[in-house]
This record gives sequence, structure tokens and C-alpha cells, in this order.
Amino acid sequence: VQLQASGGGLVQPGGSLRLSCAASGSTLGYDIISWFRQAPGKEREGVSCLSSSDGEAHYTPSVKGRFTISGDKSKNTVYLQMNSLKPEDTAVYYCAADSPYDFCTFYTGAYRNWGQGTQVTVSS
Repeated sequence: VQLQASGGGLVQPGGSLRLSCAASGSTLGYDIISWFRQAPGKEREGVSCLSSSDGEAHYTPSVKGRFTISGDKSKNTVYLQMNSLKPEDTAVYYCAADSPYDFCTFYTGAYRNWGQGTQVTVSS
């Protein structure tokens, strides 16, 4: 199964983007799907996580209330709707799946399948 992240781009502060993570197989066959991001010179950090078993979503505090993660099983796709974007949201965004855990985690080592990343730049 290959994960394909898309939807990034250049947006002004306060704008919105929707990222997509599509799989050649069944992404949503995984229990846990997460989005991470990595800014230049910084470590990769968890942004949002979706548990498909109970539909529970988790967010890092800096994006809570602005970002929304969701899944569409019919399209084998997970989305990250990003609103009220800030310059500090600028990063390469990655989706990740295939964790041995049945709970959401932002531990990068838990995920064995990663998308290629999509660049998000927030700038005026």
C-alpha cells in the first residue's frame, strides 16, 4: 500500500488548505492514521491523528480549533482541513499509517508507512 499526500501550496495567513492522503490499497483499513509536519531545521511533529475504530480525533495544541481530520472510506482517503493558517504552520506535511498500536500516538517510530509529503507555505 502506498500513501500519496497532496493538496499543499502557498497560502496567505488566515487562509485555508485541504490536504489529502490517498492510498492505493485501503488506507482506512488501518486503525490509526496521522498527519505529521516538519519545518526546516526542526524535528517532525505530530499534527493530528484519527482512530478509525471509534472515529476519535486528536490534535496537537497549536492546531486545535483550526485543523480538522476526517476520513472517507469510500475513497480510501484521509483529509486534513486547515483553516486560519499561520506562518508557523509552514512545513512539509506527511500522512502516516500502519501502526501496531490501537490508539492515537504522535510517536513517529510507531508508523511503518509514510506518504511522500506535501509542502505547505503560509506567507504574505
